[in-house]
Amino acid sequence: MRAHPGEKGMIRSELVERLAEANPHLTHKEAERVVSVILEAITQTLAEGGRVELRGFGAFTTRARAARTGRNPKTGEAVAVAAKRVPHFKAGKELRERLNGGPRPSG
Repeated sequence: MRAHPGEKGMIRSELVERLAEANPHLTHKEAERVVSVILEAITQTLAEGGRVELRGFGAFTTRARAARTGRNPKTGEAVAVAAKRVPHFKAGKELRERLNGGPRPSG
C-alpha cells in the first residue's frame, strides 16, 4: 500500500506483474523468481562491501556513517548510535536524462 493515494510509484508485486506482462513466455512465478534473484544479488554484493553498476541505470554502493550521539524523541535522553554502512544509489547518465526530459533511446 502506498503512503499517499494517487501517488505514482511501484511496489515489488507491480514490478513482477510488469515483467510477466512484458515477457509472456515467463509465468508469474518465474517473473517473481527473476526479481528475487536480482534483488538478492544486489543485496549480497552490497553486504560484502561491493558495488553493483547497471550501465545507463545507475550504481548501488554503500557509504559509512560515523558513530554519533542521537536523542530519544520522547524523552530527549542522549542515545549512542553505532557506526554503520548505509546503501547509496547514484543514477546513471541515461536515467538522469530521461528524468529531465532529455533524449530517449530508440528501439
